[in-house]
Amino acid sequence: MKFCTAEEMRRLDHKTIHECGIPGVVLMENAGRGAAVLVRKHMGDLYGRRVGIICGRGNNGGDGFVMGRIFYGWGANVRFYLLGRMDQVTGDAGINLQAALNMGLEVVEVADESGLDHLVLNEFDILVDAILGTGLNSEVRGLYRDVIDRINRSGRPVAAVDIPSGLSADSGRILGLAVRADLTVTFGLPKIGLLTPPGEQLAGRLEVVDIGIPPHVLAEADPRKELILEDTLKGLLNPRVVDGHKGLYGHVLVVAGSTGKTGAAALTSLGAARSGAGLVTLAVAESLNPILENKTTEVMTEPLPEEAPGILGPAALDRILALAENKSVVALGPGLGTAESTSRLVVQLLEQCDTPVVIDADGLNCLADDPAVLKSIRKEAVITPHPGEMSRLTGLRTSEIADDRLAAARDFAAKYGVVCVLKGYRTVVAAPQGDLYLNTTGGPYMASGGMGDVLTGMIAGLVSQGLSPLDAARLGVYVHGMAADQTAVAKGVIGILASDIAAMLPGLWSRFMI
Repeated sequence: MKFCTAEEMRRLDHKTIHECGIPGVVLMENAGRGAAVLVRKHMGDLYGRRVGIICGRGNNGGDGFVMGRIFYGWGANVRFYLLGRMDQVTGDAGINLQAALNMGLEVVEVADESGLDHLVLNEFDILVDAILGTGLNSEVRGLYRDVIDRINRSGRPVAAVDIPSGLSADSGRILGLAVRADLTVTFGLPKIGLLTPPGEQLAGRLEVVDIGIPPHVLAEADPRKELILEDTLKGLLNPRVVDGHKGLYGHVLVVAGSTGKTGAAALTSLGAARSGAGLVTLAVAESLNPILENKTTEVMTEPLPEEAPGILGPAALDRILALAENKSVVALGPGLGTAESTSRLVVQLLEQCDTPVVIDADGLNCLADDPAVLKSIRKEAVITPHPGEMSRLTGLRTSEIADDRLAAARDFAAKYGVVCVLKGYRTVVAAPQGDLYLNTTGGPYMASGGMGDVLTGMIAGLVSQGLSPLDAARLGVYVHGMAADQTAVAKGVIGILASDIAAMLPGLWSRFMI
C-alpha cells in the first residue's frame, strides 16, 4: 500500500475533480459515508446513541456533516458544533451543511471563546473530530486549541476524520495540541503523519476509505512511498529444491567484533545463518578467534592479523580481500571498534572490495569523518544506521533526523548511492533511486542490545541467496520485526533478547516463498 503527503493527496483530489470530472461533493459524500460505516463497525450500533460532531469550516467539517446525516438515518441523536458561523461555510462543505439543516439536524455555532459554554461534550456517547484536516501546517491556538483540549478531557470515545486535529500530516508531529483519537478514518491513502510517532499513537486504530479516486489516478501517484506489508514481500524467496545443498544458498563473510564486543560478531553470524545462508564465515582479530570458536557452532571462523590485541587494522586488509573473493556478501562493522587503525581498514576495504557489502554499527562510525567513501564502493551496499549513527554520518542532530526520518534516509541514499535502512520504530528503507518504504512490524520490546546485529546478518544472509540489496533490506526489516512481535506474544514484552529473535526466524521464511 502506498502512503502520501498532504500535498500529494491534494493533487490526487484535484486531478479526480478537474480531469476526471467527478465533483468534489461526490468525493465528500463517499468520504463521509465510508467514515460513518467504519465508526459503526468499531464503536457499535448507533441507534439511540448520542453523537457530537465538532466541525471546522472547511472540507474536514463537510465530511463531518455527511457523517451526521448518515448517523441520523441510522437512528442516532446527532448534534453538530460548528467552530465558526454558518455563513462562513462554503463550497462542498456548505452544501452538506445546508443538507443537514434541511433535515432538521441541530447545528450549534461556536464562533469564539464565548461560545464554549455551549460545548458540553460529556453528554455524548461518541464524539467525532472533524475540525482540522491534513492541510494544517502551523501551531493550533485560540478557540481550536481550547476545543481540542475539551475533546481530550471529555473521556468519550473519539473518531477523527482524515487525521486527528492538530497533527502534522507529513511528520506526525503535534502542532501545539492534538486530538487523541480512538479511531481515525483517513481518505484515499494513509498520510505519513498517521504512520509515525507520535501521530500513530494519537490516531488510534487507523482505517483507510476508498473515496472514489479512479485506479489510474492512484496508479499515477508517487510510487516511491510504500508500506512494507507481508503481501508486498510474497515470492521474494524461492522454495528449497529437493536436491539442494549449502553451496546453492550463498556464503556470507562477517567482519566484526573487538575486545568486549564478541557478542556482536556472534549475533551477526547467527542472523545470517538463521536467514538461510548456506555458509557463514566470521573473520575476527586472531586473539579473539578462540572466543568466537566457542561462541559459534555452525559458523566457521577465520583469525585475522591484528594491530593490537582484539583490534584490527590495515594489516588484515589483504586477508579479508582474499576471503571476500569467493563470498556472496560481506557483513561489516558490528562490534568492530573505532580505533584509528580500524577506521583506516574499513575505508581501504570499502574502496577495494569487489563483493556486495552490508555495513552497520562501527563500520559506519568509522566513516563518520568521510562518508563520501561510500561513493567509492564497487558493488551494491546496504547501510543500517540507528539515529545516532545517522547523526554522525550526516552531521544532523538526532532530533532533526527524528523530525523527518523519511527525508533523512531518502537524501542519504540518493547522495551516496546506497540502500539506507534507518532503524527505529517504523524502520525506513530508502533506495538510491528515491524509493521509500516504511516498515510495519516490531515494537518497543526490541529495545535491547544486539537487535541490530541480528538484522545486519539477516540482510546479508538474504543477499547471499540472490535477493537484491533493496529486497533483502525490505524483507529483512519486516521479518526481523515480525519475529519480535511473535516473541513478545509468546514470552512477554520485557526481557526479549536478540538471540530470541534469531531463534524465531526459521518458522517465518516459508511465508515469503513463491
